[in-house]
Amino acid sequence: GYEDLPTAVNITWSSINFKTILQWQPKPSGYFYTVEIHGQTSDVRRKCILTSETECDVTDALRNVRETYTAHILSVKPAETDNFEEPPFEVSEKFTPYSQTVIGKPEIKDYSQKGSKLNVVFKDPLTPYIFPNGSFMSIQDIFQHDLEYKLYYWKDQSSGKKDVTTKSHNFEVSIDSGKNYCFYVQGIIPSRRENRNGQESRVLCTSVGRNILDEYGTEVFIILAVIAVAVITLAIVLPVVLCKRKKAKRARAEREKELLNGI
Repeated sequence: GYEDLPTAVNITWSSINFKTILQWQPKPSGYFYTVEIHGQTSDVRRKCILTSETECDVTDALRNVRETYTAHILSVKPAETDNFEEPPFEVSEKFTPYSQTVIGKPEIKDYSQKGSKLNVVFKDPLTPYIFPNGSFMSIQDIFQHDLEYKLYYWKDQSSGKKDVTTKSHNFEVSIDSGKNYCFYVQGIIPSRRENRNGQESRVLCTSVGRNILDEYGTEVFIILAVIAVAVITLAIVLPVVLCKRKKAKRARAEREKELLNGI
């Protein structure tokens, strides 16, 4: 009977940009799992039916992102077994995608530093959900005005960060002219109690007035110095060697001439 089957433990939700994966333990042996998604107002959705895996992509069962869901992980016997008993199951913690999914990394599309202005243009992360025309929704399409972005920026090789906030997709900040700056962008949902801060974009740095030593460090300077010494040494030694060879050749020619005259 079903009473001998283990039930799932350590059930967790993992969600980034509304792509949501349910995970649990242990790996089944001699039985399978079936996932049921229960919403507060929506019908029960079955996912990953008779799976031997311990994770399940439940993204498309959570389309009402403001609804709160629980997952029932059912431990079931193989499909060919006729059994009308209620299988044992374990229930997950509650999960609300709108308030719990992690905001992913924004993509830096373009940046420039002109005079005392730094301009940064970025793009929203996309979600797995699509519009009727087939294009993917961005996180801003879903969060609307609840979402804002912060730009963190600082002078290159300095630790003092500044930040500015926007609800658009570009920043323009005043900086010290002629100085290089590094920066990254991060999405934020101020109304949240948890998971307020999203993932950070990659760090980029401007290169206005940057010389090769700043860019690559002392290693390149040492290599260039070694090359310069080698070139100077070659310029000095090569003429001396050629001159000696020329003198030796002339002396040999004169000895051969004297030998011929003697004969």
